[in-house]
This record gives sequence, structure tokens and C-alpha cells, in this order.
Amino acid sequence: MKIMVVGGGGREHAIIKKLKENKNITEIFALPGNGGMAEDATLVNIGAKDIEAQVKFAVENKIDYAVVAPDDPLVLGAVDALTAAGISCFGPNKAAAIIEGSKVFSKNLMKKYNIPTAQYEVFSSKEDALKYLETAPIPTVIKADGLALGKGVIIAETREAAKEAVISMMEDKVFGDSGSTIVIEEFLTGPEVSVLSFTDGKTVIPMVSSQDHKRALDGDKGLNTGGMGTVAPNPYYTDEIAKECMETIFIPTINAMNSENRTFKGCLYFGLMLTEKGPKVIEYNCRFGDPETQVVLPLLESDLLTVMKATTNGTLAETEVKFSKGACACVVMASNGYPQKYESGYELKIGKDVADKVYVAGAKLDNGVLKTAGGRVLGVTDTGCDLKEALKKAYKNVESVTFENAFYRKDIGAKALKALEEN
Repeated sequence: MKIMVVGGGGREHAIIKKLKENKNITEIFALPGNGGMAEDATLVNIGAKDIEAQVKFAVENKIDYAVVAPDDPLVLGAVDALTAAGISCFGPNKAAAIIEGSKVFSKNLMKKYNIPTAQYEVFSSKEDALKYLETAPIPTVIKADGLALGKGVIIAETREAAKEAVISMMEDKVFGDSGSTIVIEEFLTGPEVSVLSFTDGKTVIPMVSSQDHKRALDGDKGLNTGGMGTVAPNPYYTDEIAKECMETIFIPTINAMNSENRTFKGCLYFGLMLTEKGPKVIEYNCRFGDPETQVVLPLLESDLLTVMKATTNGTLAETEVKFSKGACACVVMASNGYPQKYESGYELKIGKDVADKVYVAGAKLDNGVLKTAGGRVLGVTDTGCDLKEALKKAYKNVESVTFENAFYRKDIGAKALKALEEN
């Protein structure tokens, strides 16, 4: 079988490594992939948003199955275009991908179908938004409506900061057209949980829960990033909470999308906040999270391709989806200065003993030499019988990866370990 994976980050590398476990797969193409994936897939210089070229490549190379991993091509309709050309796909179509593509759509969906989320207001006028902020509860959360590389959310601790956020989005266009319409919502508190789920539009099967670490520096300090590390499972996500989420959030969301004629197939990501009033949805993503995928897929014992095909074919209810009982940890190594200004182009060395545990996000091959080419360079992972062991092994693996100006958080999983001790 020939498989095509659209995307070029650590998430896609994790997906490719997991797919490789299926012996029926003869070749995997990564479009565009990155230099760090070259040993696991054939790199094809076609961008993630170049849908026309993706379709042409898939047809000409007789691709048996395509995995569209990033948000941009999903929202732009890559699955629709590939399916129309006769290529079977993993991922939601354009109509369903709007659940991530528009914050306004997702918030209105939750309101309409009584799915628990933060209270909110929508604004397309800067003046109206600023007027609202004069009396709105503080802190508050300002969100750009459209996609913004996971960075279109600002938590404003003061009224002045909230007004600055509105001006930066709506007037200064820091997120481009994504900030033309914004959502201002209630600030929720409590442990955050990421739950990725497989769904075929009828059945929803949650994967192992995980906990992301968004801030750049130890102690949850510094700027928000795309994620500096993850652990799975998330100790705050108990069996009792999981049952409540299934009944009040997961199934109602799938049913709501069906009611809106936007049946969702693929991976639906639930970003949750466990508040004093119960679990609430912070955000939906229409795809695997990054770097959550890097800790969730290593724990998947079932064949990934079989599960993916079941979401496409509507046979998920009859398909085994099994995860191991252990834990997994991921430590992201980034270029110093990320998420702001940083330098790249440094030689990247990954020890052979840990290569199978490393998922590369930002690297390129330069005359056969692997070099850094991004802010988040890679995720170093490992599994263990429990979280303590997984973290110890992951941090040990970090010692076998070197590049100039590397930095990483030293406290990934610290909160999770503390929660386990308290239980």
C-alpha cells in the first residue's frame, strides 16, 4: 500500500512512525515533510496548502490512502478534493472542519446544543468590542475567529491588556483576516485536558488523555507557544470525568454536527477545562494536536491505519481501538528565542539509540546534513509503566540530541506528578 501524509511537523512524524508499524504499507510519502523525516518517508516538495498539487500527486502515484493532518488544508477542503479524485482520506471534509476554522461557529454550536463552554460575545466591530470591555469581567479571553497557527488566543489580565488585544487583532491585523471577527469570552480556571478522539460521525472513541505545557519557560512562565511538552495520561482526567465528558460533550458534539449536516469523520480534538462547575470546552480542533499526538500514538496498541480507515468507512464501532496502560512523556527542544525571534540553520545531531523516540518538527537537509529550521525543532519522547518512569526516560533521551542554541523546559510533567501524589 502507498500512503500519503500531508504536513511537515512533529505531529506528522509521529503519525508516519506509527503507520510504519503496518507491514502492508510499502511506501509513505510526506508532503512536504521535513528533513528529519527522510529516514521514515519519501519527502515530496508540495506544500500543505497546495491542494491542487496534492491531488495531482496522489492520482499520478496511485496513492491508496491519504492522511491530511494540519488544520489549514482541512479547512480549505483538501479531503473534499482528494475524495472527489477517488483518493480515500483520513480527516474531516471542509463543512466539518469549520469546527476549528471558525471560533464563532464552534461557540454558537455549543450554545445551540447546550454543550458546556465559557460564556462569550462575538464582535465584528472594534468600537463595540472596546465598549463591551469597559464593563466586562477581568481577566478575560480574546480569540481571533479564524486560524492563527494556534496563537490567536490572548488571556488579558487587565482591562488595558484586553483593549490592546482587541486593537492588535482588529486594527493592526496581527493575525491577518483571522482577527476581523473576534470572540471575547469568560476566563475559566481549573486543570486543562486535551482529549483526541477517533470518530466516523456515529461512534466516538476517545484516545488517552494528555496534558500540554503551553508556556515557553519553567513554572508556566514566559510567552504562549505551540506547546513545549506533553504527558499522557492526564491525572486530572479521572474515569468519572471521562464518563461525564462522553455524555455532556463528546456525543452531543458529534450529534450536533450531524444535525447541522456537517458530519465529522477523522480526529476531533477536545480542549477541556475542568472547572468547579464541571468540564467545559475551551476549543475544538479538527485534527490531531501537536505535541499531544507525540504522546498519544506511542500508547496506541491497535493498528493506526486500520482505525483511520474505519473512521473513513463508518465502521469504527466494529474496530478495536486499544491503548496500553502505561504513560508517555514528550519534551520539546526549541531554538532559543522561540516563540519570538530565533536563529536556525545549526547542525542537528540525534543519537541512533534514541532516533525512534524523536519526532522532528523543524529541520531541513542541507547537502545531506540535518540542520535546524524552526522554532520548535523536535519532541523527545519515551514510554514507561508510569509517568515518573516515562519522564525520566524522556529527559535521559534529551541528552542524546544536540544542536546549538537549544532550550527546553526542565519541568514537563511536574504538575501531573504532583496531582498523582495528592490522589
